[in-house]
Amino acid sequence: MSQGPRVVLGVGGGIAAYKACEVLRQLTESGHSVQVVPTVAALRFVGAATFEALSGHPVHTEVFDDVPEVPHVRIGQEADLVLVVPATANLLAKAAHGIADDLLTNTLLTARCPVMMVPAMHTEMWEHAATQDNVATLRGRGVVVTEPASGRLTGKDTGKGRLADPAEIVDLARLLLARRDALPRDLEGVRVVVSAGGTREPLDPVRYLGNRSSGKQGYALARTAAQRGARVTLVSAHTVGLPAPAGVDLVHAGTAEELRDAMHAASPNAGVVVMAAAVADFRPSTRAEYKIKKTDSDPDPVSLTRNPDILAELVAVRAPGQVIVGFAAETGDSNADVLEHARAKLKRKGCDLLVVNAVGEGRAFETEDNAGWLLSADGGERPIELGSKAHMASDIWDAVAQLIQQ
Repeated sequence: MSQGPRVVLGVGGGIAAYKACEVLRQLTESGHSVQVVPTVAALRFVGAATFEALSGHPVHTEVFDDVPEVPHVRIGQEADLVLVVPATANLLAKAAHGIADDLLTNTLLTARCPVMMVPAMHTEMWEHAATQDNVATLRGRGVVVTEPASGRLTGKDTGKGRLADPAEIVDLARLLLARRDALPRDLEGVRVVVSAGGTREPLDPVRYLGNRSSGKQGYALARTAAQRGARVTLVSAHTVGLPAPAGVDLVHAGTAEELRDAMHAASPNAGVVVMAAAVADFRPSTRAEYKIKKTDSDPDPVSLTRNPDILAELVAVRAPGQVIVGFAAETGDSNADVLEHARAKLKRKGCDLLVVNAVGEGRAFETEDNAGWLLSADGGERPIELGSKAHMASDIWDAVAQLIQQ
């Protein structure tokens, strides 16, 4: 079995319990040692054999199981993270009031590591005053209670209360394992607008000019801001199969001009604007009505038109006190290195912070990890060490939170 970080995966008794299997699979495949602690009700949705096969550990639900090992104390004491998926209204209530009537709730009381509870329930249950009070109580004690997603629930119902995507849950869990203070509620109530992905500029109905941006960094920024309490609008250009982050309002935009319109519409009332999207610098001057056919002769040259500088426009019209963060994907050349180009860009754009990525084969674009530098308008510069894109997002929001509090 893996000797990696030790995760206790608590599973509550809700229909979303089946998604805990995918969370378990992703954690074990990435080198984590996972002990599953379900409630009795959870085993009515997913059998113990499934959890045991995926984790490689026996599964118990009661404090009187395997008594010589004192599991109700030992499991919580030895964990590096306790992750509850799904956290039902009942489990949130028990945790908030210190009720310990089974192995999982006892584990929650003995854990001294980070605890993350991922809610899933019907909208009415999530919005009920009792549930909201319990969530506030838990967050006040340092428990990370994530924002639920919106979408299809059981039956024909839709609304807020859907379990977050398993990949998103694992991403946040890995972030807390790397840095236990990565998700404070320091952006509570702040309106945030984030752009992400790469724009596509049509040449004809089939072809386009674009770039290699996957959108993963922008989505990580939006996801992390929402879990730190912000009210987030994510303006998304083209991405590679990324699910909408939980707790985020998603707006789609294809071209640079569509992205520009969406950002101008969303930004006036925002406290923070982050331009993480990779906007094409140019677009074809004309778009062919039909697919351009391949012939024996050379194709006609493609005439290009410069796209608007969305970041500079947003800086020019920003509201008083608004914090604006830009991104720069740079390569060095014969005239200057990456940081020299970035310093010039920060001065030219006029934003408060500039995140700099040195791009190239296997770096920044289409990768799971990222590194770079964070430049500020007051002349500050610091490196962002290589880590997950969620980790970089957390570092960026730390810097933004400091600016907001000034």
